[in-house]
Amino acid sequence: MKIKIGDIVYMLVGKDKGRTGKINRIYKKQDRVLIEGVNLQKKAIPKSEKAPQGGLIDVERPVHISNIMVVDPKSKKPSRVGYGIVEGKKERIYKNSKRAKI
Repeated sequence: MKIKIGDIVYMLVGKDKGRTGKINRIYKKQDRVLIEGVNLQKKAIPKSEKAPQGGLIDVERPVHISNIMVVDPKSKKPSRVGYGIVEGKKERIYKNSKRAKI
């Protein structure tokens, strides 16, 4: 996987197409990621001490990594990510601008 926790990503498909968010968690075995504020679904919760009234809450659900692209912070556009040698170190680079990730 060429993505990491904390990357800002762009949704390519689905109901949240065009939205961006930060990666909170990565599920490597399922090739899915959990993105902050994207792919929200309603979940019914019963009455409890935390939620005395119960009701519906919004829950973030994982998205397949094929449906997202990393956003280049300089150009603010989605870009593919690759690897390259920069100053003797292997680093991730943005494909559209050919520059190393900061």
